[in-house]
Amino acid sequence: MLKIRLQRVGKKNQPYFKVVVTESQKAAKSGGFLETVGSYDARKSNIQLKEDRIKYWLSQGVQPSGTARNMLIDAKIIKGHKINVSPSVKKEKEEEKKKEKPVEEKV
Repeated sequence: MLKIRLQRVGKKNQPYFKVVVTESQKAAKSGGFLETVGSYDARKSNIQLKEDRIKYWLSQGVQPSGTARNMLIDAKIIKGHKINVSPSVKKEKEEEKKKEKPVEEKV
């Protein structure tokens, strides 16, 4: 399955990301990807996206990662609601679900 996701290419303490189309099973650091469809400079909050290529890949069934999805919504390339990709929030929700499960008592 193909995904649109961020690949870090910046130096230490200088985060810079490429927005790439890649196989979802490959590691992000492996370097193998099909196409670069944008870039993101985290220090300057500068986002550059190739809208036509992103729309093409989305039409082919490629799914964006959570962070990439939020960037595409900000750039008004896709419509929808942002999702919370914070790992701490995910852990809290999992813990709440575990607590909510009813415990069956033997009578």
